[in-house]
Amino acid sequence: MKLLIGYDGSSWADAALDDLSRAGLPIDAEVLVLSVADVLLPPDTGVPEEPAPEWVVAAIDWARARSAQAVKEARALALMASKRIQAKHLGWKVSAEACGDSPAWAVVDKAGESKVDLVLVGAHGHSGTGRLVLGSVSQRVVADAPCSVRVARGPKTKKDSPVRLIVGIDGSIDSEMVLREVSARIWPTGSAIRVVTAIEPLMSMALAFSSVDPTSASWLEKEGMDARAVASRTNQASANKLRATGLAVSTLVREGNPKQVLVNEAKRWKADCIFVGARGLRGIERFLLGSVSMAVTARASCSVEVVRFKRPACG
Repeated sequence: MKLLIGYDGSSWADAALDDLSRAGLPIDAEVLVLSVADVLLPPDTGVPEEPAPEWVVAAIDWARARSAQAVKEARALALMASKRIQAKHLGWKVSAEACGDSPAWAVVDKAGESKVDLVLVGAHGHSGTGRLVLGSVSQRVVADAPCSVRVARGPKTKKDSPVRLIVGIDGSIDSEMVLREVSARIWPTGSAIRVVTAIEPLMSMALAFSSVDPTSASWLEKEGMDARAVASRTNQASANKLRATGLAVSTLVREGNPKQVLVNEAKRWKADCIFVGARGLRGIERFLLGSVSMAVTARASCSVEVVRFKRPACG
C-alpha cells in the first residue's frame, strides 16, 4: 500500500499520526509525509528581468527569502513526523517532502503524481495567518483526491485494543469497494463492525408508489418487498461478507437522512471510524450516499475514511 500523509505540525495532525495505528493498515507500506508551506515560490526562468526600482527588488528578495524559510520549516516538520512514524511502524518505508503551494492542491496533486492508495489528513490544522494550513483543506482533499482519503480525529482507544467501525452501505459499486477495503485491513482481535444502511422516507415512497422508475417498482412488486426490506437484504448480505473474515458484525437499517444517521450512530455506538464510499446511487434509486461522504467527514466526531473506487483509465 502507498500512503500519503499531509502533516502541518498542529495537534490535529499529531492526532492523525496516532490514528495510523488504529487504521488496520498493513505491516509493510510505502509512506510519504508531505508538509506544505502556504506560500508560492516564483520559478527561476533564467531570463533577465526588466530593470526595477531598488525598493521593488528588495521587496521581491524579502518575499523569496521568507518563502524559502517557510518551506525549510515545513521540511523540518515533515522529517520530524516521518521519524516518529518510522519508530512506530518498523516495516514501513517512510520518506518526507516539503513544498510551497496551496495546501489542498499540493496534497491532491502529489496523490495523483505518486499514485497513492490512501491519503491521511487531520480534520483541522493551522489556520488564519499561520504558515502551514490543513484546516478545511481536509474537505477539499476528500472532494478532489484521486484515491481514498482518511480524515483522522485521533484514536479514542489504546493501540492494539479492539476498534469499533461504522460501515455505511447503500448498495452501490462504491459500497462494494468499502466492504473489500474493510475486509482487507488487519484489525485487532475483538474489533466490532456495525453495517448501517439509511433509507430516506421520501425515497421509499417514490419507489413504492411512483411510476417514475417502473423497472424498480416492478421488481419490488414481483419480489413482494418494500424499500426497507430491500435495504435489509442488502445490509445483511454486506454483513455476511464481513463476517466471512472473522469480524464481529452487527447490522442496522434506519429511515432518515444518511448524513445524520451515520454520524449519530457513530456517536451513539462510540465508533472509532466511519467507512463510506466516495459516491453512491443517484436519482430515485433505492439508497442514497452520494455526497454524504463530504457531510460525514465534516460532522463526525470520529475518524472517517472515504473509499474511492479506482476506475481503470480509458484509452
